[in-house]
Amino acid sequence: MPSMNRLLRLVAAAAAVAFVVAACGSDSESGSASGGTPPAATSAAATSAAADPTTSAPAGGEGTAATAAITIKDFKYGDPLTVAPGTVITVTNEDSAGHDVLSDDGGKFRTPVLGRGEKATFTAPMEPGTYKYSCSLHPGSMSGIGTLVVSG
Repeated sequence: MPSMNRLLRLVAAAAAVAFVVAACGSDSESGSASGGTPPAATSAAATSAAADPTTSAPAGGEGTAATAAITIKDFKYGDPLTVAPGTVITVTNEDSAGHDVLSDDGGKFRTPVLGRGEKATFTAPMEPGTYKYSCSLHPGSMSGIGTLVVSG
């Protein structure tokens, strides 16, 4: 039933929008709305989001795909992440606010908006290069943008 699938997609999209609105309404743990943009992290020494630089790749390009991880924490992405083309990257949001990962060119990769503790995956582009990414919900308040380097 195409109409049932369309209805389910519409309901899922509405729920995601409601979550985003709720997540952006407060930037403190106490839940009080400030009405402003969440502050950028102020300490460079603070524990930053760790992009796991370790990837695993099967010998000869056969078998399961290589994997890597990006963790969003304290409104930060981790250090630049270097992966092989086609690596499956798991994104975990450890912030209280919702975040996503969107390639700055808008089309190479994107995750849905993730709430605290939620995870999503995307596949690294097959074309080697340096890809910048950011959060579409907080483009000006995240501490920097993320960098994905695809080599090989």
